[in-house]
Amino acid sequence: MTEDGTRDQTEDPAAGRRPGALPPMGRSPSNRRELKVKVLWIGVWLVFLSSPVGDLLSGDHSTRATVAGWLGLTAFVGVYLSLVFRNMGRPYPGHTVAALLVVLGVLAPVLTYAFGGDWLGLFVYVSVACGATLPVRAAYWAIPGTAVVMYLVGLHGSEHEARGLIFLVVLIGFAMVGVGQLVRTTVELRKARATVAQLAANEERLRLARDLHDLLGHSLSLITLKSELAGRMLPGRPDEAAQQVADIERVSRQALVDVREAVTGYRRPRLSVELAGSQVALTAAGVVAEVPAEADLAGLPEEAEAALAWALREAVTNVVRHSGADRCVIQLLRRQTLDGPMLELCVEDNGSGGSGAGPGNGLAGLTERLEKAGGALEAGRVRHGFRLVARVPESRGADVGSGA
Repeated sequence: MTEDGTRDQTEDPAAGRRPGALPPMGRSPSNRRELKVKVLWIGVWLVFLSSPVGDLLSGDHSTRATVAGWLGLTAFVGVYLSLVFRNMGRPYPGHTVAALLVVLGVLAPVLTYAFGGDWLGLFVYVSVACGATLPVRAAYWAIPGTAVVMYLVGLHGSEHEARGLIFLVVLIGFAMVGVGQLVRTTVELRKARATVAQLAANEERLRLARDLHDLLGHSLSLITLKSELAGRMLPGRPDEAAQQVADIERVSRQALVDVREAVTGYRRPRLSVELAGSQVALTAAGVVAEVPAEADLAGLPEEAEAALAWALREAVTNVVRHSGADRCVIQLLRRQTLDGPMLELCVEDNGSGGSGAGPGNGLAGLTERLEKAGGALEAGRVRHGFRLVARVPESRGADVGSGA
């Protein structure tokens, strides 16, 4: 589950699978049908038990030996299935795996030595268990060792059968090493997919947080200013107060639209729109504003323009809310730098520059936006106020008019 309550397909055991299909490698069955299919798939490989079962059913052994044989075979199969079946989902701890392999490694030679060559097939399962559960380096020693032990046990009256099974024990064992590697790789890839999905979700949340901060900070500041202005105009100037109320309604409606667009990820602010909005916001706050009448943005990448628009909005919001300034100058300049032509936005006021407690969330978010667009942000106090400079690269050079 992701943090927003939705289920990620990388974590959904049944996502995108046909009913009855085998569960993905490295994952436990998610329902009874998948469990049955997986049991059947593993059960097919129990064909090598036909000889021990046939030997017990032949009646060639005493009742006590037959009961002991059934108990030993049942214990062997139970341990084998537990080890291999569990390893495909939630593997046992290393010490448990080692203990179970020791049980298989003891039962196989003991049962074979006691009942004869028909039981040599048990070593195939020991080899499979070693290949499926042990680390690769350990499996490279355990599988040939299993074949050697089988041959030595087979010398006790079943040398011909032992020779015939040596190649099979080694081949199947190393094949299971490959399968185990594939399972582990699949599990790691699935975890990596889940991590990438989580990082993408976190990045989207960060983007949304930045957008909402910039959108609502600017709009709510303007609404507050106009509300205070309307309050001061009442009751002496009702017509002007009504105009301010109408502006409040317009700004709030636009803020609602902007928030909706930001949430859906489609909003890309335009610098020309923000320039016009800055003039309105600064004037409403009683700040004398010098804003470029127009700007030639032809050839400027959309991402760079959006970054400058966000920077202008944040800068104007800070001037209105924190600076206490009565004058603000906004300039757009093109400069040739060692990194190529850059478009520079400069917002300078004659205020105090805020509390001086360090950069806030707004400036931190702007820095990230500009860095993604290949630009940079400079902000700090100057001799007579506070200055914010945002730079982004442009595709071609042309003059941009600035207001004075």
